[in-house]
Formats: sequence, C-alpha cells, structure tokens
Amino acid sequence: MTVTIAELTGPAEHHQAAGLISAIWRRELLEPGLIRTIAHVGGYVVGARRDGELVGISVGIFAGDGHLHSHITGVLPGARGGIGRALKEHQRAWALARGVTAVSWTFDPLVSRNAYLNVHVLGARPAAYLPDFYGTMRDAINAGEDTDRLYVVWDLTAPSPARGEADLDGAVVLLCRDGDEPARTSSPPRTGTRLAVAMPPDIETLRAAAPATARRWRTAVREALLESGRSGHTIVDVTRDGWYLLEDETWIDHARPHSR
Repeated sequence: MTVTIAELTGPAEHHQAAGLISAIWRRELLEPGLIRTIAHVGGYVVGARRDGELVGISVGIFAGDGHLHSHITGVLPGARGGIGRALKEHQRAWALARGVTAVSWTFDPLVSRNAYLNVHVLGARPAAYLPDFYGTMRDAINAGEDTDRLYVVWDLTAPSPARGEADLDGAVVLLCRDGDEPARTSSPPRTGTRLAVAMPPDIETLRAAAPATARRWRTAVREALLESGRSGHTIVDVTRDGWYLLEDETWIDHARPHSR
C-alpha cells in the first residue's frame, strides 16, 4: 500500500475533493468553487491518496493574525489508520515552509480518537470550549446534535511530544462511564487538583443506536469541562482509552496564536 500526500491544484482535483468531503460527511459541505478559490489564493488544500485513490482531505485558511486555521480534515472510514496523522504532519511542514508557526482547528470533544491524536500525539493545546459553535448542521454526522467544539492551537515550534501513555494516577474523576451512560462522580472541581473527565467509548455508534444517551454525554462533558475551566483547570493530555486529564492552570477563553 502506497500513501501519498500532496496539494490539490486543478479544477478536476477540487471537484474530486468536494466529492470526498460529501462522501465522508454524507452531505455537501464545501462546493468545488470554494475549494478552488481557497487553493488559488494560497490556502491549504491537500489530499491523501492510497494506491492512487483519494481517501483523505484537508482544507485550511489563514486567520487575521497570519496563523493557519485548519477548517476541515477527514479520511474515509475504511482508510483510517495513520492517514489523519500524516495529513497533520504535512500541514505542519507546509506551514513552517511559509514562515507560519501555529495552526488552529476545532474538533468534537466527544470523539475520543480525535482528542487523543490532537492532544496526546500531536501536542495541540486546547484553548477554548465552544458550545454549539456551528449551530444547526445538516450533514449525516452532526444532524440533530449541538455542535460543541474544542478549539486547539498547535505550536509548530514546540518539540514533538515524547511522552508515555497518560493515565489517571492521582486524578479526581469528575465524570466517568456507567456502562454507556455518563456518571458524575465528584462535586465541582477545586483549585490545586488534577481532574479526569471521561468521553463516551464510541460516540458514533451511540448516536445511531441510542441518540438520547449521546445527548446526555454532550451535556455531561460540556458541563464538566466548562466547570473545570472556571476553576482554573485546562486540558493537558488525553488517555488512549478516552479520558481528558486537566490540571490547575489559567483557562484561556479565546486564544489567538501569533505566527509571524
């Protein structure tokens, strides 16, 4: 199996990119003309091909202060397993080659595999919890859901994380799992404590099989992370099995990285 990652430059590739986004989210989110415009003005439009087939896509735009905001990154479900990380590493090299030293993006805080990749593997720093950030969306993944997002900033000048797997040692568990259900286990967080907040083990399956349970997870994780932020805690790591670890620091509500 050969995986190649490269910029998508022509109209045919931009139509292909729009089709892939629609296949992943099962609804058109970016039309080909917009993707072409982003590429034409110097934005980030990159595809991952596996044995020649386009299976991954990433599109980013420049923010007002010059840092790169990665708007959308996706991989076909059957092609997952390292391609998402490879896209991010390409994004890092692409940005640094242009003198850009920070990348930001948002992700759904209930999707544990994304949280683990973004925070533990890449070392992106959660900077804000954004309740219902996009409002109502109509794609198959987000339809009927509040679109809460974690906003993260990736400092490209920082060394790559070289750390072992995170664990819950010494942490006060604020939210845990009771089967498929969320369970609050502690009173509101206190300063000076290390905290742990669980994510659902498989939110995609829950959304399809038990949507009411999925909505309870949304509310429970939102409340736990926002309460933690108000007490001065911020997310510092994510365990492989889906727990946020928080330490007592100053929560930055609206971080704006400076990259030039």
